[in-house]
Amino acid sequence: MKRHTFILQTGGALAGGSPLFAAVQQGKLDAAEAVLREATASGQVAAASLYVRQGDVEFARVFGEAKSVDAIFLLASISKTISAAAVMKLHEDGEFQLDDPAQKFIPEFTGEGREKITVRQLLTHVSGLPDQLPENASLRASHAPLPKFVEAAIRTPLLFAPGQRYSYSSMAILLATEVAQRINGTPFSELVEQTIYRPLGLERSAMGLGRFDLSEVMMGQVESAAPESGAGDPSTKSWDWNSPYWRKLGAPWGGAHGSAKDVALFLDEFLHPSGKALKPETALLMISNHNAEGIETRGLGFDIGASSGSPGCSEKTFGHTGSTGTRCWADPQKDSICVLLTTLPANAITPHPRDMASDLVAEAVS
Repeated sequence: MKRHTFILQTGGALAGGSPLFAAVQQGKLDAAEAVLREATASGQVAAASLYVRQGDVEFARVFGEAKSVDAIFLLASISKTISAAAVMKLHEDGEFQLDDPAQKFIPEFTGEGREKITVRQLLTHVSGLPDQLPENASLRASHAPLPKFVEAAIRTPLLFAPGQRYSYSSMAILLATEVAQRINGTPFSELVEQTIYRPLGLERSAMGLGRFDLSEVMMGQVESAAPESGAGDPSTKSWDWNSPYWRKLGAPWGGAHGSAKDVALFLDEFLHPSGKALKPETALLMISNHNAEGIETRGLGFDIGASSGSPGCSEKTFGHTGSTGTRCWADPQKDSICVLLTTLPANAITPHPRDMASDLVAEAVS
């Protein structure tokens, strides 16, 4: 199969001492590349993009239907990290405190203990809100706009008392972004554009489709999609991952699009805070644990700890995965970033090619 793209930039002596530079020189990344090349050549994966960075050294490959490093994928839950960053921009501007009750900004969010749910709890998955709404499929089938999801999330039953335990929740992220939208008065997709994408120069990214046409983005292999995304059922074609409705919706919990390099540039803002989008102290706050002892560790929108990367990653690692077949992590101890974007849903096969390649990258940059 043709190797579409290779990038290797070096910073002289600094690059010469980089484990990534050595790995490239010694062919140690060939195994990671081979996993994705074979997966696309066999038809198991339609498209994939791999981007690795360590210091001033970059390594990139694209596979299958992805013809350049600018290829745009549906990021799925990696979107949560980007959404959380936009929310936290308002926090650093003094617009809210993490322990403010969400009800302060969403007055109708009341009853059954909802008044006790804080913005911090929304961002760390301990609010008690469910991952998906019971009426998720009917809302999507009717092409409901985001405010309809917000209305449903506000009144949906809690799974447990706020702060009691961890339960991954897309709807909690949605309400955190609703807090930001009500404070700022700007549609959330535009808020992300203003506070994150433009300052960081992410030109191949959008919350939703933004300025991109549907023909410009990689289509997912929906036959193995998550149940809440239609699971490849022909009757869900008007609202599944590939539908114009879903691609344009800009769901802050899973509707962002981006290239592998753009995702890496976003992660680099936390690995090497520049202040372009967030203050360094805000970036550090987002990749620090906020949950109580005995509850799964979580940053603000981020997975954190060694498990958020691959074997060999340090406990300082942060990142996220996505059900569309995406994965990203950054390890401050290794000064490394790895982004893997594919079109094969995460639950389609175990082990997934993205995870196999990620493990090999982690081993190579050690």
